[in-house]
Amino acid sequence: MSEHQQRTGLGIALKIGAVLAFVVMGALIKATGNRVPTGEVVFFRSFFAVPVLVGYLAYVGQLHAGIRTERFFGHMWRGVIGTTAMGLMFTALTILPLPEVTALQYATPLFIVIFAAVFLGERIRVFRISAVLIGLVGVLVVLYPRLSSLGGEIGHMEAIGALLMIGSAIAAALAQVQVRKLVATERPATVALYFSFSSTLLSLLTLPFGWVMPGALDATMLVLCGLVGGAGQGMLSTSYRYAPASVVAPFDYASIFFATALGMMFFDEVPTSTTLLGAAIVIVAGILIIYRERQLGMSREKSRRFKQPPA
Repeated sequence: MSEHQQRTGLGIALKIGAVLAFVVMGALIKATGNRVPTGEVVFFRSFFAVPVLVGYLAYVGQLHAGIRTERFFGHMWRGVIGTTAMGLMFTALTILPLPEVTALQYATPLFIVIFAAVFLGERIRVFRISAVLIGLVGVLVVLYPRLSSLGGEIGHMEAIGALLMIGSAIAAALAQVQVRKLVATERPATVALYFSFSSTLLSLLTLPFGWVMPGALDATMLVLCGLVGGAGQGMLSTSYRYAPASVVAPFDYASIFFATALGMMFFDEVPTSTTLLGAAIVIVAGILIIYRERQLGMSREKSRRFKQPPA
């Protein structure tokens, strides 16, 4: 096996590890139920991710560079949007099955394409527009059973949970658009670290709305949530150092398998046929978008090489 293949394999392994870490984090949050307020959960998730990220930066020798930034307010704005997305998703996790939350999370890349065109001026041609429309059909397939069962208290709460997840996907897409602006001048590790800083501070604003003293089990799960989430962020950042984004991005969709397995084992949640069908449609759309991004990237690289003057 060549060195290139080994590096690519390591990048893929790290991406799968990151995906698994984020699903485990969601399962830990779900296990706390409604016993801990969402703002407090966000605090634990963010605060205990900081030492993991600091340790990662120190290990790769980028701690000093990772902390230094000239775009403080850009990070804060990303923090506001990202923390909103996190809070909405954590609330939805207490209402909906884990596989369903995961499936609805796949709407994020679809909204990124739309917002990148609106806020970054990226051109979207027929291929990507078609992929986004296909993906939105998949999202509607997942949503339909929830929105059509508004009668009764349980159906009402599940509909609210589904809408919260769509709100989370929209906010997450806006946050990623802001990340694209930041990484033009900032290191990805810096972006991840400042997000943990900002979301920790922002979560403290929810203190007046009632925090609780969690029991020993809940406190342990919340601390693990932060540590596992921080480890996931570290693995995610590192995966892109070893393999191109177009190679590792499709492995995001392994999360549906992890979420289904954990949901069945720990929460007695069996994904419905509509959830699986909708997730499959959105996954196909997402892979089409990734494929198109890769083709455009290769085209831009060839164009740059062609324009370079001979040595």
